[in-house]
Amino acid sequence: MTTRSAPHHIFLIPGFFGFANLGGLFYFMHVAEWLEHVFAQAGLPVTVHRVPTLPTASIEARAGRILAALRDHAGDRGPIHLVGHSTGGLDARLFTTPGFTLPDAPDLEAYVRRVRTVVTVATPHYGTPLASFFRSIFGQQMLRLLSLTTIYALRYGKLPIGVALKLGGLLARLDDHLGMTNTLIDQLYGKLLGDFTVDRREAITDFLGLVRTDQSLLTQLTPEGIATFNASTEQRPGVRYGSVVTAARPPGLVSIVETGLDPYAQATHAIYRALHHMTSRMAPGHVPLLDDTQRAAVEAALGRFPDARTNDGVVPTLSQVWGEVIHVDRADHLDVVGHFDDRRHEPPHIDWLHTGSGFRRPAFERLWTRVGDYLTGAAVPRAA
Repeated sequence: MTTRSAPHHIFLIPGFFGFANLGGLFYFMHVAEWLEHVFAQAGLPVTVHRVPTLPTASIEARAGRILAALRDHAGDRGPIHLVGHSTGGLDARLFTTPGFTLPDAPDLEAYVRRVRTVVTVATPHYGTPLASFFRSIFGQQMLRLLSLTTIYALRYGKLPIGVALKLGGLLARLDDHLGMTNTLIDQLYGKLLGDFTVDRREAITDFLGLVRTDQSLLTQLTPEGIATFNASTEQRPGVRYGSVVTAARPPGLVSIVETGLDPYAQATHAIYRALHHMTSRMAPGHVPLLDDTQRAAVEAALGRFPDARTNDGVVPTLSQVWGEVIHVDRADHLDVVGHFDDRRHEPPHIDWLHTGSGFRRPAFERLWTRVGDYLTGAAVPRAA
């Protein structure tokens, strides 16, 4: 039996262009607190840590950040659980692959032997077409701007209406990649950055500088590039691998009408429509063949089996299935890490992108209770 002197250690690994803590802004909102609640209900001591990862560096480099976090916080006792959102799930898979090595890391295996579970949340195990778009020159500029808009919305609750309208218009005209478009991107970027304090502006600039200087991850996340990654990784015996799978509501005429007349909601819904459209370009040949148990879990939760086009706005749904299916939900890519609209909760949940997913606090608690149960071993994985 685990004693108080050896608590469980949960490490939350951010995804693509993710940050652990940026000037008091957190990538995982309310997740740590709820997992602590689930462990307390099970009578198990736990500490939850956030991994300060690299936003768009290679999966290998990001896995090195996991080791650094374990060295800083895991001590020398207690089970370790890795929970990765989006690309963070790939980092965890590589980290636990038998035979994986890092430079100057003789202690790597000692930490990996303590890992009991790997949970991947909305992770692109078979890639995402959105990575191919972000590899283009225009896509790289848009990535930097979208990264800043996410940070801005977390800080201020929503984007300036003028920025939201112009950003929605930009993404609605994806073929216009030259001339005024690039100038407008710079203008929007400058407008958003200028609203932060000097200290926070410097931290954000440094963070987004990493996005600009190292984008090795983009090639790895394409449906073609991920095949090399999958060929070089394998599951470690004795470690449980589970996945949380998401599917957002497809945008269309009905969603536009239901979004209503609010200009901000329509503008951010336009951004979502563009991202969803690009992600829906997954070729059928790139989606995995699920086993019977995985297929039944996904189909039961969604009411039908998804096709290659079904996605959460960033990652195709079928690309997210890996190992045991812990939970399947109708949610967008950031809903599951606490970025949805529920301002009645204290502190509030903030959502800057109007997707119409309908994901709210009860769904959030249900999802992370399933994950917590999986980590504690208190429940058989289920996806209902």
